[in-house]
Amino acid sequence: MLIQKHYFHNNKKWHIIRQSNKKCYNTFEKERLYIIMFLSRDNVVIRRARPSDAVLLANWWANGKIMAHAGFPNGIKTNIPELTKRIIDQNAVENPQNVLLIIEISGIPVGEMNYNIKDDGTAEIGIKICDVNYQNKGYGTISIKLLAGYLFDKKKIKKIVLDTNINNERAKHVYEKIGFIKTAINENAFIDQLGNWQTAVCYELSPNNLK
Repeated sequence: MLIQKHYFHNNKKWHIIRQSNKKCYNTFEKERLYIIMFLSRDNVVIRRARPSDAVLLANWWANGKIMAHAGFPNGIKTNIPELTKRIIDQNAVENPQNVLLIIEISGIPVGEMNYNIKDDGTAEIGIKICDVNYQNKGYGTISIKLLAGYLFDKKKIKKIVLDTNINNERAKHVYEKIGFIKTAINENAFIDQLGNWQTAVCYELSPNNLK
């Protein structure tokens, strides 16, 4: 059974596809209902991560160049079976609070996003364009706008928050262009893998400020 719903934000169409299917992903899971979310604009698609994405995500997270701004210049090692189970569990729930997402460009996975909905109506989000061939091409901007529109319109989120390393000039430019407001600079916010203190910049976005 396939049910498709269409929604609009700032004249940008996005849609959710709910799919009921009997499928056995692996030894962790038997037949189960799973939900697949698609947000799309032109050739950009944001979807819930699938169990088959676990290896790709683990490879991205192990890459120090991708993870440096998050404080992991040596990358991080991921337990793939545990990540696979996490994805299976999130996709068995129609309205999970903490969700891993994949960004696709013309059908090619190029990055990841996530959101975590808090009890106070705030959503914390994160994004990484992991494939260097797709960086600096505007895909991060499109992806954040799509996810923000979904969270504001469908999830009725009051505010979206995120933070980034103060040295991540590209990310700060994108966030401020979209409408995020800088709310704080947290010096010595965390220590990276090399033992260096890092400073974080905090941002928030309200529905009225989304450009």
